[in-house]
Amino acid sequence: MVTTTATTRAGLDALLVSLQLTDSAFPSGFYTLSHGLEGYAQAKAVTAESLPALLADLLRHSVGPADATALAVAHRAVRGGDWDLVMDADRRLHATKLNRELRQASTRTGRQLLDLAGEVLDGAGISRYAELVAAKRTPGSQAVALGVAYAAAAVPVEQAVTGDLFAFSSSFAGAALRLRLTDFRKAQVLLRAMAPVIAEVAGAALGRDPADIGGCVPVADVMSGRHERAPARLFAS
Repeated sequence: MVTTTATTRAGLDALLVSLQLTDSAFPSGFYTLSHGLEGYAQAKAVTAESLPALLADLLRHSVGPADATALAVAHRAVRGGDWDLVMDADRRLHATKLNRELRQASTRTGRQLLDLAGEVLDGAGISRYAELVAAKRTPGSQAVALGVAYAAAAVPVEQAVTGDLFAFSSSFAGAALRLRLTDFRKAQVLLRAMAPVIAEVAGAALGRDPADIGGCVPVADVMSGRHERAPARLFAS
């Protein structure tokens, strides 16, 4: 007979929370974002063959140093009760998003996630952060909101960061499908190919300090700026 201990149950519950928050069906608004991919497609600057390299570059030089790092910092700060650090990470992340479109996408999905997480999960941390966002003391960026939610649900920080990087990759692949840059089978091959990149990027994000928050992707910023002014758009970013 297999006996489930309290520790095992807590670990399983944390895993289930992680799976739920990274599920593409979780209505945080990620499905409205292409993460800059539509801008590349509009400029004819990406092909099915170059898609994996673009995703890997965005993970290494944008999402990892910026969002994943802010998530890790916020997670540890919530667990330590340091709300000044949570707000600092949030403001730093918001400031690194150079395009209005990217800032709006981050805060819109962040507040949607925060609102729903307050309904789905238990935790005083979620309510505290929601109060700070409502009072406009902090922007409410998606990555920080997710870090708060994961911390409140006692999901380990390593699992939280890795899960968010996979969620970004999955959302990116979904956008590529709708933009007809890939098909369903190749999208799954793409996601599996990103596994070592995600592991590498997660490890780097976990080792960074708050002052390190921020990526450097000038071409992606240009594509986002072009997309923001495009006459027709399928995605919000």
